[in-house]
Amino acid sequence: MARYTESSCRICRREGDKLFLKGERCFTEKCAFDRRGYPPGQHGQKRPRVKDYGIQLREKQKVKRTYGLMEKQFKSLFRKAERLKGVTGETLMILLERRLDNVIYRAGFAMSRNQARQLVNHGHFRVNGNKVDIPSFLVKSGDVIAAKEKSMSLVPIKSAVEAGREIPEWLKVDPAKIQAEVISMPTRDMIKMPVQEQLIVEFFSR
Repeated sequence: MARYTESSCRICRREGDKLFLKGERCFTEKCAFDRRGYPPGQHGQKRPRVKDYGIQLREKQKVKRTYGLMEKQFKSLFRKAERLKGVTGETLMILLERRLDNVIYRAGFAMSRNQARQLVNHGHFRVNGNKVDIPSFLVKSGDVIAAKEKSMSLVPIKSAVEAGREIPEWLKVDPAKIQAEVISMPTRDMIKMPVQEQLIVEFFSR
């Protein structure tokens, strides 16, 4: 499976926003975006003129990279959002939030989405008691996500739980059991991300 293997910090600098891709490091003075908040490369500190296409592209790239998707995955999810009822941009954001790797990250069981994706791939979590090792699995209202009993003592999971994170209102989390319940489907108002999803719709509508 294709995946991004370069420096995650370069992504934040390129998108001009802190995307919290490195987990705990993003909250320390070692954060590359805080130290060099301009695009990487020899021309990074220049301010080129950006046209409408560039603005739309950057918004699409920012969201795609925040959730750790490759281009084909992101486009496929966008097409799915188009087919569903509702506003396409908002539906896309809700689908992204419903991904299992994102839910584990939002519940505070991983320091980053990338770490959450690895934990899912290695089979450390169950959904309604069943093994699910597909990070793109979409949870629904009433689903219960919990770590395997043998996985509850894993250092990455314990460290994430101890660090604490603000839990979204559509999740009910029991840190002691490493368990989260989806009590409702997320709405756009619940997704606290500075994203203009309409720009993504315009990008794919060209």
